[in-house]
Amino acid sequence: MPKSSRKTDPSPDRPIMPKGYGIRKDKKNFLPWTHVEEKMGAAHNYWVCTTRPNGHSHAMPVWGVWVDTKFYFGTDRNSRKSRNLIEQPAVTVHLESGDDVLIVEGAAAEFKNLKLLSTVNDAYHAKYGMRMTDAPGDLAIYAVTPRKVLAWREKDFPACATRWLIGNS
Repeated sequence: MPKSSRKTDPSPDRPIMPKGYGIRKDKKNFLPWTHVEEKMGAAHNYWVCTTRPNGHSHAMPVWGVWVDTKFYFGTDRNSRKSRNLIEQPAVTVHLESGDDVLIVEGAAAEFKNLKLLSTVNDAYHAKYGMRMTDAPGDLAIYAVTPRKVLAWREKDFPACATRWLIGNS
């Protein structure tokens, strides 16, 4: 996993949830940002959730890579998720586990940075044994810029639930 160029990690806080969830108010036991970096870097499958033009949700599993605090994935330009992202770039990406939760909310934009493409392709190849740009079809590569990240473990949920707000959240 390539090292992030971010100068400082985002500051942790508690997620805003109903009082009955029992989220602690103290500033102890936050999950570290390295938890996000490690989980997003190591995951094999990711769920990408977009919104259709009629307002209905659309969720699909994808392969992808976490490079320099962004999530990159490819899809056919004519796929439902790509057409959704063209109309509405808001996206949620989450991992498969409900016991070790990681949710990234952000905005997706088609990725066209040729200087960084080799880094993304190399990370993808190391992970999946193929380059992202070798995918069939009319490929669109998307970069998801996180705005909010949520993480918690089910076993100690009220104590460890953590939220990071990034940029203009």
